[in-house]
Amino acid sequence: MQEIPDELISLERSAEKERARLAGLTGDDYDAQLCRWREASAAFHTAVTVHAAAVKASRYELEQAVKKAVRHPEPKDSVADE
Repeated sequence: MQEIPDELISLERSAEKERARLAGLTGDDYDAQLCRWREASAAFHTAVTVHAAAVKASRYELEQAVKKAVRHPEPKDSVADE
């Protein structure tokens, strides 16, 4: 898999933030937040589709790679103690 564009990472992070804001909401507040999450998620999926087509990559594999990078980031290398 090629390097993941920062734009896709940003869009997925935004969608995840909107999803997390659903917690504890009810009624009209929940419905309004659900709409914001769906819009953010749709923007992410559209960008993934466009990018995958542009680089001739699997849309599914690209989406999964972005989600993994956002939801389960690799630990950064730590400098060994001297």
